[in-house]
Amino acid sequence: MANMSMEKQKMPELRPEIRSRNFEEVALGYSREQAVEEAHRCLQCKNSPCVSGCPVQINIPAFIRKIQEEDFEGAYQIINASSALPAVCGRVCPQENQCEGKCVRGIKGEPVAIGRLERFVADWHMAHAAGKPERPAPNGKKVAVVGSGPAGLTCAGELARKGYQVTIFEALHVAGGVLVYGIPEFRLPKAIVAREIEGLKDLGVQVETNMVIGRILSVDELFEQGYDGVFIGSGAGLPRFMGIPGENLKGVLSANEFLTRVNLMKAYQPDSETPVQRGRRVAVVGGGNVAMDAARCARRLGADEVYIVYRRSMDEIPARAEEIHHAIEEGIIFKTLTNPVEILGDEHQNVTGLRCVEMELGAPDESGRRRPVMKQGSEHMLETDVVIMAIGTSPNPLIRSTTPGLETNSRGCIITEEDTGLTSRAGVYAGGDAVTGAATVILAMGAGKQAAKAMDEKLSK
Repeated sequence: MANMSMEKQKMPELRPEIRSRNFEEVALGYSREQAVEEAHRCLQCKNSPCVSGCPVQINIPAFIRKIQEEDFEGAYQIINASSALPAVCGRVCPQENQCEGKCVRGIKGEPVAIGRLERFVADWHMAHAAGKPERPAPNGKKVAVVGSGPAGLTCAGELARKGYQVTIFEALHVAGGVLVYGIPEFRLPKAIVAREIEGLKDLGVQVETNMVIGRILSVDELFEQGYDGVFIGSGAGLPRFMGIPGENLKGVLSANEFLTRVNLMKAYQPDSETPVQRGRRVAVVGGGNVAMDAARCARRLGADEVYIVYRRSMDEIPARAEEIHHAIEEGIIFKTLTNPVEILGDEHQNVTGLRCVEMELGAPDESGRRRPVMKQGSEHMLETDVVIMAIGTSPNPLIRSTTPGLETNSRGCIITEEDTGLTSRAGVYAGGDAVTGAATVILAMGAGKQAAKAMDEKLSK
């Protein structure tokens, strides 16, 4: 019988006063009973509008029907046919703007909790599945994948299932890309990412770490080594700064560096030897998910006060509503309609404060959002000893500077064909943040899947 409740099953969570001082996962996941109850809210629409909102085109009604029948492994196999990283997506994808945003139940109430159900199914499979998947028969073709983030992992998985010999080349010492260096443990446990990668290895995917393509090997040298195609999923790890006075002071750093030290280098662990910038009062400049992650990590590392400094209002803030809600619960202070103009320091070059101005919203800019305009006479000080810049990233120039004929745009992003991911170099494809600039995990996965399809169509002829 259909569950016609207007609200989703609530997700169990750690209490804010507990979780704000540790790095344990905040959302605890549905129980078996909650998952089945929530699945019965799905109306099994014939035209499946939710699927049109999924960048990797998961058959959402079909996997939810399996949950209704309590066939959780069957549900997993349906998801796994379209998504290489279901346990990851169930945790970090912005479903509210994608599949759930298209759900009919959302018209007069809350949409079906598709992401939470995906997470439940993936976690159930990890806990109960026995044995390894059968490796496909080799087709005699080799493909190199540059980068082990969500785009690279998805492309590798899709091609491995078709019998390609796939090798991932990862610049860092651990595979996972932004999933391991950027997203905190309390949102995405690293053991989950490791298990997903092990699943790809079981399909035959090889992973080589500490391999900086563009320095140790060039793209041209990959072809010389016998690879039939190359996919570039190297991400966008080059941080941006505002260019305001004081950015060279001690205590100013990018969110990328801060999160890498905390997450990948495990600076959050009590016995860690990784140095990380800690502060009593921390200001995080920016309003995206990365800013929320940095602010919440700073709070967990012992900061008394943590500020989000964002030049637009709460209505324009781009971070997920869930992340904003969690940050507020954890005591993060939002300074919206506020823009830094100078970072102040003492005689020892340590940060002492952030000089800011108040903003007001004017006419819309090219993004459609109202442009923030400075209020005259609104200058004020925010006392802080650490400033973390989380205002965006761009692709590292190493690959484009070492790959002749690889065209990029003015932002340093690789130019590709819209439907195939093919670059200006024959046999070279690209996708994810290296093409779009910093975006979501699921969009990167969609690009990796699209490029894999195009590569297979080309190489299988």
